[in-house]
Amino acid sequence: MKYQKRVLVTSEAEVIIKKLKAQIGGELMFHQSGGCCDGSAPMCFEKGDFLLSNSDVFLGEIAGCGFFMSASQFEYWKHCELTIDVVQGRGSSFSLEIPLGVRFHTRSRIFREEELKNLCPVVNGEEYLTGFQD
Repeated sequence: MKYQKRVLVTSEAEVIIKKLKAQIGGELMFHQSGGCCDGSAPMCFEKGDFLLSNSDVFLGEIAGCGFFMSASQFEYWKHCELTIDVVQGRGSSFSLEIPLGVRFHTRSRIFREEELKNLCPVVNGEEYLTGFQD
């Protein structure tokens, strides 16, 4: 079964992700920040540097990177498709792209009625870490 993705990535953001993967020499992950520093912004970390728990949810992958947010924040965003983009300018966060003079940015739109019926399943962070496969 082909699911409706909950999170997408622009080609411009994908270029930055590939550059960061090459610099790090490893895998990356994203967590949608719920506040602080840059407000609600997608934060990019080396995989494993952000500790996941059952209070986080896995929304899907972008450019081969897991994308997560807190379960409480997901309650507000569960009806939205998220698109991760990149914009010029330094953010004030701990996200890996900041030294490049760019920052990741989330754009959203509300799913159409027919899309809501076929959304990709969401699992908590602990389920993801133990090998969830959709």
